[in-house]
Amino acid sequence: MSFDPDRVETITFDSYSTIVDVDAAESALADRVDDPEPVSKLWRARSLEYTFVANEIDAYQPFYEMNRDALQHALDAHGVDLSTAERDEILAVYHELDVFDDVREGIERLRAGGYDCYVVSNGNPDMLASMVEHADIADLLADTISADEVETFKPRAELYRHAAARTGTPIDEIAHVTAAWFDVMGAQHAGMQGVWADRKASPWEPFDGEPDLTVESLFELADALGV
Repeated sequence: MSFDPDRVETITFDSYSTIVDVDAAESALADRVDDPEPVSKLWRARSLEYTFVANEIDAYQPFYEMNRDALQHALDAHGVDLSTAERDEILAVYHELDVFDDVREGIERLRAGGYDCYVVSNGNPDMLASMVEHADIADLLADTISADEVETFKPRAELYRHAAARTGTPIDEIAHVTAAWFDVMGAQHAGMQGVWADRKASPWEPFDGEPDLTVESLFELADALGV
């Protein structure tokens, strides 16, 4: 597929791994786990896997609860025994993850170019409120849209269609920006243009087409839109 800037009226952003860096959660494990990297990676992987399974078996619960269950599994799998209070302290890092350097200035350029900007995320409303505050982008966003509103997770088309309705934009006039390959595919399947924020020079998934646009930063998206 190829990106069509003339069709873009609204821009939606994923949150985790797109605006804030989930890899920074590893630092919250460092004081309590001898080898935090594999625990952190399993934690993130399981939290996403739980959302995929929940979609198929109608087992929705807010993403913060999914994340808590995933963290407990990762700790158990690596033989780490922590108290509930310690686990919750680790989990709370999701309220203050590191913000990517290009986020505020990149969204400022897009807003100055006339694009309404939204966050569309699996995160529940409290998570998104703290993320937006920590990232200092509340003044740049028209709104945040949570999977909690429809009780289904990405990459279900229902969530993207709900987001389009909430923005008041025809779905084919939205560009969705995300670091998650499955989120790109979900947005495209629902009718949006999919913009892959590939900050880590990762290989693309080969089995079902390609993103409409791949960028290393939000500045490149602004360039592609001519703003």
